[in-house]
Amino acid sequence: MTHDVKEIFASERGPGGSATAPPAPAALAAKVRTLAPSMTRSMQRVAEAVASDPAGCAALTVTGLAELTGTSEATVVRTARLLGYPGYRDLRLALAGLAAQQQSGRAPAITTDIAVDDPIADVVAKLAYDEQQTLADTAAGLDTVQLGAAVTALAGAGRTDVYGVGASGLVAQDLTQKLLRIGLIAHAHSDPHLAVTNAVQLRAGDVAIAITHSGSTGDVIEPLRVAFERGATTVAITGRPDSAVTQYADHVLTTSTARESELRPAAMSSRTGQLLVVDCLFVGVAQRTYEAAAPALSASYEALAHRHRR
Repeated sequence: MTHDVKEIFASERGPGGSATAPPAPAALAAKVRTLAPSMTRSMQRVAEAVASDPAGCAALTVTGLAELTGTSEATVVRTARLLGYPGYRDLRLALAGLAAQQQSGRAPAITTDIAVDDPIADVVAKLAYDEQQTLADTAAGLDTVQLGAAVTALAGAGRTDVYGVGASGLVAQDLTQKLLRIGLIAHAHSDPHLAVTNAVQLRAGDVAIAITHSGSTGDVIEPLRVAFERGATTVAITGRPDSAVTQYADHVLTTSTARESELRPAAMSSRTGQLLVVDCLFVGVAQRTYEAAAPALSASYEALAHRHRR
């Protein structure tokens, strides 16, 4: 083991030399898919190798995996650390566990992309699997501490503005409609000019939420920046935890990285994870404000039922 790798191992230990608990094997695949796009190319090679062949990589030493991926031992250890494991040994254990789950059928292998000539039954099966995987990956990678803090801010907000364009704009509308149903003041903005002019009015005690899978959508980042500078509590829902939008976010909620194909744009898959996060936020807020939320929901149901009876 090189001196560089020894230093990395040493830095991964907490006080007294104890390591933090690594993610469960089931969360490994989700972490790889979420974090790979933001890794260096050499670290991506390591991540892609462990994701595509967990059983084979579990049998390799740190030197063996470095040779297989054309990287260095230090890169392998850094990749393990970025994925949440104290060291390579912990990553190997997780890989062995993931391989066992796949062999037992509890963790299915990733499906192939949808082909132009796929029968419609295969299209349904592949899309259903991708949707399920996106939800599982998002749930596994969601930081519940950040989620709880965002729920607390929303529950006490004087006003909530939500920014999103394209498919993320639909998710923004979904969240605001939910919040309105429980009596909270919320607005969705897909027009970048209106988003900024409304963000200027936000103050401490208000909340601004930006929804962008790439984390680099300027029309969403700019109003969040304005809201952040005005003192509002800011939240980013994104598939890139190190993207530009997060620099203006008090709380970051990460969704699964979408697997894009020719017939399925990334927006379709990313929207699934975003909707899960939105539902988690809404249910959390409804729990915190139950005494007011329950009557508000009942009133909205009754109003809709009365309209349908007319």
